[in-house]
Amino acid sequence: MKQPPCSSAPIKPSRRNALLALGAIAASCVAPGARAQRRDTRGAVLMVVQLNGPNIAVDQQIAAHLQARGYTVRLVNQDFDPALAHDARLVVISSTVSAKDVPAGWRTAPVPLFTWENDLLDDLAMSGKRHDTDFGEVGKERYLWLVNAPHPVSAGLPAGVANVFRKQAPMSWGKPGLGASIIATIYGQPEKAAIFTYEKGATMDYEALAPARRVMFFMDNDSFPNLSESGIRLFDAAIDWATA
Repeated sequence: MKQPPCSSAPIKPSRRNALLALGAIAASCVAPGARAQRRDTRGAVLMVVQLNGPNIAVDQQIAAHLQARGYTVRLVNQDFDPALAHDARLVVISSTVSAKDVPAGWRTAPVPLFTWENDLLDDLAMSGKRHDTDFGEVGKERYLWLVNAPHPVSAGLPAGVANVFRKQAPMSWGKPGLGASIIATIYGQPEKAAIFTYEKGATMDYEALAPARRVMFFMDNDSFPNLSESGIRLFDAAIDWATA
């Protein structure tokens, strides 16, 4: 019985090589675009910094880290108008800003917001108004106490002590309103929340309702390069939760 031609005739080596070459060319044409599309799926981050400040290199390092994780990052100066941030997936306010030069509109901005500037917590209605009582920073610390390990912002770390800095450094903290989820406190100082979040609609301070998700993180101006592996995991988890 005669077999069908397509099943009986083997592909000649030259033909096989040609087909493989064509496949490689097609893959090389498609893959870069596909990779670019995957990089851009996490959305746009607007990062508010002091563009001419002494710690701009640290802010740029944070921006590069976020970009490597798939976010598109735009750095803007501290006086940026909050009304222009409506299309951002997330607003990040660095502690390199001067709080007095940051517009008041961020308090009611209907976009997720992430900050480590403790001097802005009262302006954002994320804490009370009294410095060193409702918000502030500790001078030298290295450890946090994770009190809400099941929360996504805890990054899968177990409850208890977490070493978040490579070496001792200042840590920002605040005392949030009743609607907050406290993720971690300064080690040995449970009244000082180092990481806390507000879900959209949660009650913040002054009976204000969170217009979108809000996150307070414990860093200082130049803390990011000092974060340990656990610190980076917490940072990434907090960013991802805010944009979810």
